[in-house]
Amino acid sequence: MGQKRIEVSRQVKTERENTDESLRVEREKTDRALVDRQAAVDENADQIVEEARSVADAVVTTARVTADEVLRADGDECVLPNAALAEQRAAADDALRGVRADADEALRLQREANIRILAALLPLERQKTDRYLLTERARADDAVAHRDDFLGIVTHDLRDLLSGIVMSAALLPDSASEPNGTKQRIQRYAARMNRLIGDLTDVASIDAGQLKVVPALADWSALMEEVAAIFRPSASAQGITLEIALAERSLPMRFDHDRMLQVLANLLANSLKFTPHGGKIRVEAELGTDELRCAVRDTGSGIPAHMLEAIFQRFWQRSNDRRGVGLGLYITRCIVEAHRGRIWAESVEGVGTTLRFSLPRV
Repeated sequence: MGQKRIEVSRQVKTERENTDESLRVEREKTDRALVDRQAAVDENADQIVEEARSVADAVVTTARVTADEVLRADGDECVLPNAALAEQRAAADDALRGVRADADEALRLQREANIRILAALLPLERQKTDRYLLTERARADDAVAHRDDFLGIVTHDLRDLLSGIVMSAALLPDSASEPNGTKQRIQRYAARMNRLIGDLTDVASIDAGQLKVVPALADWSALMEEVAAIFRPSASAQGITLEIALAERSLPMRFDHDRMLQVLANLLANSLKFTPHGGKIRVEAELGTDELRCAVRDTGSGIPAHMLEAIFQRFWQRSNDRRGVGLGLYITRCIVEAHRGRIWAESVEGVGTTLRFSLPRV
């Protein structure tokens, strides 16, 4: 129970870190938006002032041109000499510049007041947001802790029940006349349920950032033979040929044996699911200078090109197929990436599919 609490605490810490990072990003976005908005307001204000000044200057210029034309038409009847008129206009221009300076100062003071108001309001808004987020974080932490406790209890109880079912089925007598009878069906269904429970547990670990791999030096070719021995009976029962092709008899690598066994098992199970009777599945591996390259080829129905990346997403399934819940290839991708590798699919519809992955030599 103490170990479980430690794992829950680690998961809570991981999810908190993710939440804090999201909060930091959102705050930066909000601050940038406020700055951009203030800049836009200032720019618009400047533009409005400039346009108003242009209109005013145009009005003054038009009035002066009209007045000059009237003066030229009146000739000797002009009341003011040109010098006096120029002096009057200069005085008017000085007055206009004074009014403009006063308006500019008023606008500057208003902007400074707006900035002070914004600076005072922003911390208040942040405090309000922080209080809300802290409350939500506490709720989320509590929900995560309860979820993990519940998942651990349910997983443990379900596996105990399955173990009892499997042991009870093992006590049933074998029937020579019914090789695929009740006993075998119970064992198959129990194994399938156990895999599903394991997949759900793995997904929870992946979501919490706790999917762990423990690489150790081992022989990859031995791993391939091991997984082939597991799947040959199923392949034979479906009329499918399962081949293992190794570039070398020994392929020393550092990898997590149990996790990579899970990877190969998921890939083979996927190929068996979509390869028809009389088809072939071939598992290949070769060790390069920098990486191990492995491929699982089948002669199934193939996958449309636009779906090749989607098949490694969580809960992905073909629209016309509901076998499984769509977690196997997602977990496979996560395990490969945890080994710092990569995985991808190649396919030709009606010909078959090749699922490839590579692992770096470390």
